[in-house]
Amino acid sequence: MTTLIEGLELAMSQDDAVLYHREGHIGVITLNRPDNRNSMTPELLDAYKVATQRAREDADARCVVLTGKGWCFSAGADFKSNIQAEGKGRALQPHEASYAMYIPFLSTLDIEVPVIGALNGHTVGGGFGLSLMCDIRVGNAASKYGANFARLGLHPGMAVGYVLPRIIGPIKAAELLFTGRLILGDEAERLGLINYAVNADEVLGKAMELAEEIAQSAPIAVRMMKRTFYRGLGWDIKNAAFEEAFAQAVTVGTEDVREGMAALLEKRIPDFKGR
Repeated sequence: MTTLIEGLELAMSQDDAVLYHREGHIGVITLNRPDNRNSMTPELLDAYKVATQRAREDADARCVVLTGKGWCFSAGADFKSNIQAEGKGRALQPHEASYAMYIPFLSTLDIEVPVIGALNGHTVGGGFGLSLMCDIRVGNAASKYGANFARLGLHPGMAVGYVLPRIIGPIKAAELLFTGRLILGDEAERLGLINYAVNADEVLGKAMELAEEIAQSAPIAVRMMKRTFYRGLGWDIKNAAFEEAFAQAVTVGTEDVREGMAALLEKRIPDFKGR
C-alpha cells in the first residue's frame, strides 16, 4: 500500500523549484534553484506554496526543516524577473500586488508543526523575510543575513519590519532596517536572530538534530504549544505583512527604487535623490 509521503514523492520531480520529502518524522522543504540563488521567481514562489501544502498534509511530520541548495539560502527578489502578482479578472492595486507576491512565503506560517530554518548561505531581502517565518534558525557563520530594502529604495515587505524588532529588540532592529546593513552569521547569533551559527557543512545536520529532538516530543502537545506560543505573544504576521504592502507599494513607484535596483545589478553604490 502506498503511503501518503510515498505518493507525494512520486508526484514530485527532482527538477522542481522547491522539493519536499520526509526523513522519519522530519519533513524537509528545499529551495532548489541554486543557480539563481534561490531567488523569488514566479516558478519558485508557486512551487513553494505547493511544498508547504504538502508539509501541512503530511500527518506523520512532527517538525519541518526549511533549507536551500547552493551557497545562498535565498537572495530574495529576482529583479530580472517580473514577480508582481496579477489579479484574476481585474488589475490588482499596487499594495495588493506587493502583498500577493509574499503570500507563498507567508504560507510557512500555516504549517502547524515547528519549522526550523537551515540557512545554508546568504539570506537577504525577501529570503531574510522567509527565514523570519521559521520558529528556530540555524545559520552559516560565514554567510550574510539581513534586510537590505533601504539600500534598494524599498520599504520592507512580508512583515520584516514587524517581526525583526520582536526577535532582536527595537534598537538593533532599527539600526539594521534603516541602514540596510547585512551582518554575518556570528553577529546574527549574538543578536539572537539565529539560534546557532555553525560551519557551512554543519548547518543542515544541526537543524536535523534539533528537529529530531522536537520529533521525540509528544506531537499533539507540540502543535498546541506552537499555537498558544504565538497567540500569547500577540503576533499577527499576515496582517502586518498586508499593512507593510501599502508602504512598499508607494516606494515601488519612486525614482529611488529604480536607482537602487540598477545599482544592485551594476554592483555599485546607489545615488538616491529622495524622489
